[in-house]
Amino acid sequence: MSGVTLNKAVKFYGDVQAIHGVDLQIDDGEFCVFVGPSGCGKSTLLRMIAGLEETSGGQINIGARDVTSADPAKRGVAMVFQTYALYPHMTVGENMGFGLKMNGTPKAEVDAKVSEASRILQLDDYLKRKPKALSGGQRQRVAIGRAIVRGPEVFLFDEPLSNLDAELRVDMRVEIARLHKEIGATMIYVTHDQVEAMTLADKIVVLRAGRIEQVGSPMELYKNPDNKFVAGFIGSPAMNFLQGKVHAGKVVVPSLGNRTIETTVALPGEGAPVLVGLRPQHFLVEEGDSDIILDIRERLGGVAYDYLRTGSGEKIIVETRGDEAMPEGSTVTLNFDDADVLFFDGQTEQRLR
Repeated sequence: MSGVTLNKAVKFYGDVQAIHGVDLQIDDGEFCVFVGPSGCGKSTLLRMIAGLEETSGGQINIGARDVTSADPAKRGVAMVFQTYALYPHMTVGENMGFGLKMNGTPKAEVDAKVSEASRILQLDDYLKRKPKALSGGQRQRVAIGRAIVRGPEVFLFDEPLSNLDAELRVDMRVEIARLHKEIGATMIYVTHDQVEAMTLADKIVVLRAGRIEQVGSPMELYKNPDNKFVAGFIGSPAMNFLQGKVHAGKVVVPSLGNRTIETTVALPGEGAPVLVGLRPQHFLVEEGDSDIILDIRERLGGVAYDYLRTGSGEKIIVETRGDEAMPEGSTVTLNFDDADVLFFDGQTEQRLR
């Protein structure tokens, strides 16, 4: 197995620059997730590592080898795509071993590797079936098995769960996490779903517009985001952001009845705009006389999400628990612990620390 290093990696499509000088170290055996909104460059970066996209500048290393200009087949990677791309006329076992067979690998070796991959992915009962007799999750496991039999140094996953329904996505997420623990390979996984990123990753790379916004463990990014973009992207539901301003060394939030927040954070000058960030679970909501209205409540069993609207039009999501519920349309008051607040510069949107 090997790690992956990107040194000032750049990608141009004509005059359009899609990837802007990315520097990244992915350690041997690490599960790294690229996450970000559509068009942020995460799949492009993955395809550059795979060799499916030419690297316009910089360097890509897999282990100690410079593979920037290497043929995809010689990079020691295997890629699992969003679409399964299985041969419909072949059995599961034949699909998994087809690549090795085409490379002239002896039949006994192909059979042994297919058998091992089948054991890992619990596909033994399906080896003689055709893809049409499989569920979507089973087909994706076959596609993963096809990658395993190649014995790559690095596994690359490009949104592999996007075509599955919600229940299968959860099941396959567990399967992929178990697979990583069993084989210990370096894995790079692309998704737009931050829940997948939080539950699978050792390391998350948050991308926006072809640049890395922040790199860290899931909980590091959740608790200690560098900017508003990362704070709002990591966590579900997303962090709430309210307009505030500096007054006498404190932050005043007009939409919360001029609530004053005390902090030891280094704030900008008097009157400067500050964004106040609070996670949905950090609010305490109570019925009371204010201009904050409970618009919609989503009940999800043991937890509910209240969608609130302030008098100034700002929207707030609050996580609540318990069976007691205020009727929609109620006016409410909000409280929170000042220690739970994150502050962001109102102009640059960078975290104030």
